[in-house]
Amino acid sequence: MFSRLVFGLGLLSATALVHPALAADARTLQIIVSKDKQSLAVYDGTEVVATSKVSTGKDGHTTPSGIFSVLEKQKYHESNLYSNAPMPFMQRLTWSGIALHESNSVPRYPASHGCVRMPGAFAKKLYGMTEPGIPVIISDGEVVPQPIDHPTLFHPEAPAPMLLLSDVELRPSMPDSPGTPVQVAMNDTAAMPMPAAPPAAAPEAERPSEPISMLITRRTLRETVIDIQTLLNQLGFSAGDPDGLLGPATVQAIKAFKTLRPAEFAGDRNLISDTLLKSVYAATGKGEPPNGVIMVRRAFKPIFEAPVTIADPGLALGTHFFTLHALDEKAGTADWLGITLENNLSRETMKRLGVTNQESSIVSGRPIARSLSRIKIPEETRRRIEALIAPGSTLTISDTGLGRDTGEGTDFITITRG
Repeated sequence: MFSRLVFGLGLLSATALVHPALAADARTLQIIVSKDKQSLAVYDGTEVVATSKVSTGKDGHTTPSGIFSVLEKQKYHESNLYSNAPMPFMQRLTWSGIALHESNSVPRYPASHGCVRMPGAFAKKLYGMTEPGIPVIISDGEVVPQPIDHPTLFHPEAPAPMLLLSDVELRPSMPDSPGTPVQVAMNDTAAMPMPAAPPAAAPEAERPSEPISMLITRRTLRETVIDIQTLLNQLGFSAGDPDGLLGPATVQAIKAFKTLRPAEFAGDRNLISDTLLKSVYAATGKGEPPNGVIMVRRAFKPIFEAPVTIADPGLALGTHFFTLHALDEKAGTADWLGITLENNLSRETMKRLGVTNQESSIVSGRPIARSLSRIKIPEETRRRIEALIAPGSTLTISDTGLGRDTGEGTDFITITRG
């Protein structure tokens, strides 16, 4: 799915620059659009392999900034919003109408109705380079992926080292005193049965070739309700399927749980509260409830999600995006690249999230490292994810949760500026 591609490309038109070594090598790509420079760059790792001028949305039809991926490709498409306007070599970024496409009007200043316009020759070449799932970053200013090495990031588990003879303590076979006879115990091999052959080792599971996409964010009411439903079911209350919805069965189960603990919930008039969540966790022996979540998708479909813990929750995490460029299973290493996107939270959003301080979003490795260091992922969850990662896998860290455009048939979409 993702852009681990082998493609034979010549040089693009004058609007683009393509590295000649691309013809023979497989690549993991990502696309970065700068609205300030009205430019597009295709990266393979930290190397720019293609560039072009673009035109993004004009006033009143601004192209949103954020983290997207190619959801759909059509060589010829007509706009559903603007009088069937032609959009050749269309690569869809949202189901609400944002796309990359060819245009005969690319003045290198904002001129579109929200899409990213590209010159015809480049749009055609880019169309041939990509597959659905390739990440597309649209930023206000120019951003550049940087190598990031941090223990919170995922890597394949290195195989256990073999015990070599050099690892064994050797004892001398000759006596300390010369001339002293040496007695050697011998086994009668004829009388001894041959040892059974050791069982054949189970074949190692093959690593998936298709990458995954991940989102780490703060828990919302949805994740809280899912936890409450799951744990109340474990306690014998019929809370219904853990779907995050406050249906009749869930409401009834919550009320029944509270009825058995009148002193604990005296004065608590909210159906869902921190008191309820902590009480349900305590009743099931789960300890303190987490305040974060990691969600995992593959091929635009959810696989699983699990709780994580975010230290210093009053401090904003920022918005960071990581791509897994390469991994070495024998060494247990992974080459991650990261960028930081400016994402200033509104006062209303900060209040809703419980954020009291947000540092300025500087595009460098330091805010990335600080955010990664505050995230604790349970070992069981880590092992599960590390068995799934493949080159091209992505990780988004964001305070603001699932973007409204995230849904069926998408990866995680994060909007940093509408």
